[in-house]
Amino acid sequence: MNLITPDSGLLFWMVLIFGIVFFILAKWGFPAITGMVDERNKHIDESLRLADEARARMAKLAEEQAELIDQTRQEQGRILKEAAQARSEILAQAKVDAQAQTAQMVEKAREQIANERETALRDIRRQVALLSVDVAEKVLRERLAADAEQQALIDRLTDEAVIPSEAKEPSSASYATAGSKSITS
Repeated sequence: MNLITPDSGLLFWMVLIFGIVFFILAKWGFPAITGMVDERNKHIDESLRLADEARARMAKLAEEQAELIDQTRQEQGRILKEAAQARSEILAQAKVDAQAQTAQMVEKAREQIANERETALRDIRRQVALLSVDVAEKVLRERLAADAEQQALIDRLTDEAVIPSEAKEPSSASYATAGSKSITS
């Protein structure tokens, strides 16, 4: 038995067994193997396609997220701007209202001061008039101690009252005469 050069019988059986094994493999084995390989290729291709789609979706989502962030920032800026504007308007309105209330309070205070001043002036005038009448009464009583002086004053006042009463109404002359009588008493 020579290992380097096999017999023709051995060679025949080896070729025959190889042919049978090859036929069995070609009939049932290779199609199953190639089917699995093709299926595996399809699965890998599908996975790659899905990965590309997922990557594209992720890129699209990243763009949308960036766009949403930009829109949110713009909206935030707009809202902050509107809030600042509203705050400014409210402050301006409050300032105007405060000024109006202050002006109204000042005007009321001025009116009150004017009223109180008028009341005080009236009281002072009344008191001055009363004091003047009291002083005049005391002076007249001292000056007109004698009956002759009183009669001369009455006559003189009556003459003065009659002359202007001719130009005026008769009722004012009677009032002047009645006033002079009250002085003598």
